[in-house]
Amino acid sequence: MKGVILAGGRGTRLMPFTKIINKQLLPVGPYPMIYWAIIKMKKSGIQEILIITHNEHLSNFKTILADGSQLGVKITYEIQPYAGGIAHGLMYARDFIKKDKFIFMLGDNIFEESLLPYVKNFIDKNEKAKVLLTRVNDPKRYGIANINKHTQQIISIVEKPKYPLSNLCVTGIYMYDSNVFHNIDFLEKSCREELEITDLNNIYITKNQMSYEILKGWWIDAGTHTSLFRANQLVQAVLNQSETSEDK
Repeated sequence: MKGVILAGGRGTRLMPFTKIINKQLLPVGPYPMIYWAIIKMKKSGIQEILIITHNEHLSNFKTILADGSQLGVKITYEIQPYAGGIAHGLMYARDFIKKDKFIFMLGDNIFEESLLPYVKNFIDKNEKAKVLLTRVNDPKRYGIANINKHTQQIISIVEKPKYPLSNLCVTGIYMYDSNVFHNIDFLEKSCREELEITDLNNIYITKNQMSYEILKGWWIDAGTHTSLFRANQLVQAVLNQSETSEDK
């Protein structure tokens, strides 16, 4: 099992900081935001991690993370030449993944739980694709999963629905087998001129190949000033609790 972190995007919601720095390098607690994704992957047993970013940010990532050895992992890099969508960014992991299964994360996702049980289920059940969901108070802001209450299967995922049918948000935490790249090849650009991750996931859903699990702890997309501030509060609370436990 390998890991892929997408650290591209324009970061427009975090201007003006993102005029000079990639948002995944902004601080969350004592570390750059992307550290938390790397640490979560490492603790789930993943040692090989690919970071996909834009060319103008590559040197900063390499300066801060290098080859990952200081974090106990092996990090390599690929360039997404332009912001063409999440599924577009994932395309550049093809040579890194080869025939392996992998976890794919957006670098601005900060969350409480361990990934280990979800990764284990994905491997043990030989699943094709999995999304991790969480309950949110404002479902119109996210990609929302519609669940069949009888079969407990995902019927569809709708991006920012005007009339949400659930409050189950698709987090930026996905797991796929290597066939994902074949499915990406069939995607068409959206009205935003991007290859959308929601369209990719709906391909798996139509084939009855998409599973899901619901995160129990907190989760936050640290892509706005408000959510970045909240992510810092949540992470610092966890760190303080850990320090208190060690002092006892």
